[in-house]
Amino acid sequence: MPLRRRSPQHPATPGRRHARSLGETGFTLLELLVVIVIIGLLAGYVGPKYFAQIGKSEIKVAKVQIDAFEKALDTYRLDLGRYPTTEQGLAALNEKPVNEAKWQGPYLKKGVPPDPWGQPYQYRSPGEKGEFDLFSFGKDGQVGGEGENADITNWN
Repeated sequence: MPLRRRSPQHPATPGRRHARSLGETGFTLLELLVVIVIIGLLAGYVGPKYFAQIGKSEIKVAKVQIDAFEKALDTYRLDLGRYPTTEQGLAALNEKPVNEAKWQGPYLKKGVPPDPWGQPYQYRSPGEKGEFDLFSFGKDGQVGGEGENADITNWN
């Protein structure tokens, strides 16, 4: 039985002609489209889960900041015998209010930051829910809401 001689251009595929010559390599349009579709499906699946986690982390940051403000406000109360008034606000934790000789602050290492959505925290003293109310309106910046738009408070 005589051996078939392999084609010099394509030694692995005897007798077949290919559109590509030996020096050409690359991907076909169909291969590229399949890869793009797979990447799109993965992004469609992973993207929403990723962005949902970002919203949850912003809520956690707001809760942690409110907790830190509560501790600073309690220290302020120990020094002065009362919480700052609504008019003095959270600024009284870093700047000595007028006519407050017992003030031993600053009670925060840095200034009062805005909430994770860039809005100022709301402070009332005396509060409606406790000795003081401290809260953020959430992502939507309005009273009430659900999920990421829910208010984050010191009384819940």
